[in-house]
Amino acid sequence: MESDEIRKTRGRPRAFDRALALDKALRLFWAQGYEGTSMSDLTSALGINAPSLYAAFESKPALYSEALELYLARQHEQITALMDQALSAREALEAMLYAAAEQYTRPDQPAGCPIASGVLRSAEANEAMAQLTATHRRNALAMIAGRIALDIRRGLMSAQTDVDGLAMFYAGVIQGMSVQAIDGASHAQLNALVKIALRAWPAHA
Repeated sequence: MESDEIRKTRGRPRAFDRALALDKALRLFWAQGYEGTSMSDLTSALGINAPSLYAAFESKPALYSEALELYLARQHEQITALMDQALSAREALEAMLYAAAEQYTRPDQPAGCPIASGVLRSAEANEAMAQLTATHRRNALAMIAGRIALDIRRGLMSAQTDVDGLAMFYAGVIQGMSVQAIDGASHAQLNALVKIALRAWPAHA
């Protein structure tokens, strides 16, 4: 006969791994979008019921926000390293674009970027989530503009450079690469896109 201890162990629920659940939620939102992911999808993927999900993450919007923060945290180290190692804004952008081409087409994760392509349009009830992803995109745009402005201050680029226009162009390229990847573009195809996009860098810079 089984001992009481064995029966207790067998009947004990598996401990909830919040970090693992958050990673699963990120992948689900990434693959299906915010509005395309239902609470039923989330509870099924995370292996918990709705009350447990609310207890752990408060709400679907809060879970989505935290999932995006997880994605950003994972990308921050790589992007910071690329920026710090590059000798110029052009080198930094080139490295970022080729890294994006690789990241957006990795076979072990959903295609594209959950921020670059996240909640571009939404129902009125989800406007806050649309604004959240838009804010993250604006932050990325500001980072690119800041790197270009730094080169101007260092005398590496002309003072006449259109900082905002150039930054917006390359931010648009990155966003477009995400859409292309979601539509099935390969790593090689995105690399070819990057090569062409880099030709737009100001010749006098």
